[in-house]
Amino acid sequence: MATERVEFEGHAGDKLAARLDLPEGPLLGTALFAHCFTCSKDIPAARRIAGRLAGMGIAVLRFDFTGLGHSSGEFENTSFSSNVEDLVAACKYLEKRGMAPGLLIGHSLGGAAILKAAGRLDSVRAVATLGAPFDPHHVLHNFSGALDEIAEKGVAEVQLGGRPIRISQDFVEDVCAEALERPIRELKRALLVMHAPGDRIVGIENAANIFKAARHPKSFVTLDEADHLITNSDDAEYAAGVIAAWVGHYLKLSPPAPPIGAPEGVVRVSEADPNGFLQDVNAGPNHHLLADEPIAYGGTNKGLSPYGFLSAGLGACTSMTIRMYARRKNWPLGHVSVEVTHDKVHAQDAENAAVQKVDVFKRKICLTGDLTEDQRQRLMQIADKCPVHRTLLHSSEIETELAE
Repeated sequence: MATERVEFEGHAGDKLAARLDLPEGPLLGTALFAHCFTCSKDIPAARRIAGRLAGMGIAVLRFDFTGLGHSSGEFENTSFSSNVEDLVAACKYLEKRGMAPGLLIGHSLGGAAILKAAGRLDSVRAVATLGAPFDPHHVLHNFSGALDEIAEKGVAEVQLGGRPIRISQDFVEDVCAEALERPIRELKRALLVMHAPGDRIVGIENAANIFKAARHPKSFVTLDEADHLITNSDDAEYAAGVIAAWVGHYLKLSPPAPPIGAPEGVVRVSEADPNGFLQDVNAGPNHHLLADEPIAYGGTNKGLSPYGFLSAGLGACTSMTIRMYARRKNWPLGHVSVEVTHDKVHAQDAENAAVQKVDVFKRKICLTGDLTEDQRQRLMQIADKCPVHRTLLHSSEIETELAE
């Protein structure tokens, strides 16, 4: 995933800092991410979701609202309404670049903001919220003890997330005046509501109210034991995977023809966790896999090892080749299954690259159906003719170049 640092003008002319996460391959769509109340564009959940979508070919713009993160302006002069206007400004920036967003993603108060803004953004086809409040004034409980001081002085400093934030009476009045039921009911976009039952910041009843107010198509997915900020990497990975699988149904992600020399397209692999070995493996917008190493070797065991993928390719190709031949011969083959074992450990070999060893793949093939013995023997011969078998059996040539 390539990340471009960009700036654009917010609702009041302030420069808003943003990251535009771009696909390594063709650009097939664009998403806009709105962060949670007083958070920033760089929270782990936002980075993980952006990485997964970029792997599908969807660029993601995530930005800091006015007065937050690296954006200019004074937060005390902002409101929920100004957040909505910042979202509209972000959309206009993307439109000028020919990347009008088809997907909006909002976390917490950012989720409420995208529900309010979506009806004004013609390019948007799908909206996803994470831990979003049904009523924007829900955020006031974060500093309820300071409401009297804010009302008296017009502005007061409160502690949020371990840092001081100045909140104005205008902000309080603005969020209290907002109601989302009508915008949600008139959304006319596909909606995905994601929420954790144990969320102590924004209760699960908010998700229920959003879902109830919305019209179809709408979906609800629980985030199980996730906290409000989705700080656990497993929870962030799950949320990213759900959004990626869901949005493909509503955005038309049509990849271009494969390049010359790659008839099946390009398989792209990128790090999902730079502190471990987890990898995102993408082949176009519809096929996503995880590669990893076992826990014993420093991985998290969330996906096949590279050798596991190699064995899977041999097994799948063997089964497909047998089925194609039996179908062509009209033989009564009921079912094919293939077990593949490989007497090497990828993590060990990666540490000892100088050690050469002949690879031995052991393949056990099970054929069911009313087949004659001659037919079974012929199908076993055909197994050796599968393309992956032949690729592994004979030497291959690998050309490597450094990308610019």
